[in-house]
Amino acid sequence: MTTTTPRTTIPGEPDPWSPPPQPAHAPPRRHPGRVAAATLCLLLGGGLLGGAAVTTWSEHRAAHSPLPADAAHRKAGSLWRSAPVDSLLPPVLAGPSAGPGGADRTWTRIALAPDADCPAALAADWQALLAPTGCTRVLRATYTDATRSSLIAVGMVFTPADGPTMKTLDGRLPAPPGYGFDDSRRAAWAASVRTEAPVVVYAVSAFADGRTQDAPRPAEDLVKKDATGAAAQAGLGHDAKALAERLGHGLATLAAPPATDATDATARATPASKAAR
Repeated sequence: MTTTTPRTTIPGEPDPWSPPPQPAHAPPRRHPGRVAAATLCLLLGGGLLGGAAVTTWSEHRAAHSPLPADAAHRKAGSLWRSAPVDSLLPPVLAGPSAGPGGADRTWTRIALAPDADCPAALAADWQALLAPTGCTRVLRATYTDATRSSLIAVGMVFTPADGPTMKTLDGRLPAPPGYGFDDSRRAAWAASVRTEAPVVVYAVSAFADGRTQDAPRPAEDLVKKDATGAAAQAGLGHDAKALAERLGHGLATLAAPPATDATDATARATPASKAAR
């Protein structure tokens, strides 16, 4: 039989035989394994998000970055089917100071032909000239001036050729055919080989009253100050020259590569980069 001495507790002091009291809201113990796993997940997640952001930005930059000049030139050769017809051949064209003596001119589209194969739309001399370059499609329309006294047939001849091959056409283009009136009524004409796209743009003007002409003359001759004759005085040379130029400028705008988006994206990113530094 053993004798146990009873424990005596002094009021106000902790009981030496009792376990130390625990705080009411003691934080849970941290397990090193769980902490390492969470850290690894954060690192992996951040890496995946960062990689996704870089991939998305790279794809956006590739989609909106300017094409090389030769690639943009080839792509522009398909504008006849990818661009709205009203952007290629607008319903109304304004020509400030484009008439004789610097008079303002306005032209309205009155006829629009379906896009056509080259043999159906071009005369034999044009087909022969375009044989080395090839010919994909021809777009045609007819305009009239505000007084309805002149008609201007315009066209865009799309080819699959590259820039150097297209340049071989410079200075060799004959008077173009007229859509909407007979060739015997042609008074003035203008044609140019565009450098932004594999396209020849032309315009040929005539009197709306149907009078015939001896032979069509280059518009550059009829816009000179000393040019004489009814066609020159009526401004038919100015009509052909101005329409060919404006349609060519519009085509160049459509063919331009989308460099603006990439430039804007870079500009937007620059302030943030500077702020980070």
